[in-house]
Amino acid sequence: MIDLFQQHLQKNGFAQQEIDQLIQSAKLIELPEHQALLHQGEVANDVFFMLEGICHSAYLTDKGKKFSKEFYWEYDWIIGFESLINQQASPYLIETITRCSILSLPIETLGKWRKERHDIYLKLLETQLMYKEKKERFMLLHTPEERYELFCLNFPSLLERLNDYQIAGYLGITPISLSRIKKRSQN
Repeated sequence: MIDLFQQHLQKNGFAQQEIDQLIQSAKLIELPEHQALLHQGEVANDVFFMLEGICHSAYLTDKGKKFSKEFYWEYDWIIGFESLINQQASPYLIETITRCSILSLPIETLGKWRKERHDIYLKLLETQLMYKEKKERFMLLHTPEERYELFCLNFPSLLERLNDYQIAGYLGITPISLSRIKKRSQN
């Protein structure tokens, strides 16, 4: 599993010394489905890298509603930069959807790299920023139908691993809207 992490880092431009530092501070954790990695309101002690499985982050309201923030799957980083930068509790829940193999890295390490303006921190920040911009473009520039088509095209394996409620959450639409889109695409 560590080999997958190392290959991912190499592919994303990390130097061998940086890879060695990350691997040295990483801990492999195996979690069952529906396990909280971080509860909303908790202060994060770790950042995570997905090796296998699917996780989900969501905002929980006082009225019992759950708003999907993001899904994470193989080779995704789960980093709460807002919490790290502002030294505050997480404004959202992070939980496993499926069984997961995850690398956990101490948030203190990331905080130290941030303070030192370490290249690793900059690369992680850039990776997250690029991902967020792609997701923003995906959500803003495409209709719900186009988002569903792009989702099917880019993530065919997730269609089998997520239910319609979860896919709708990722696409920013209701399950009813997704059902209508799927029905129209079959005709």
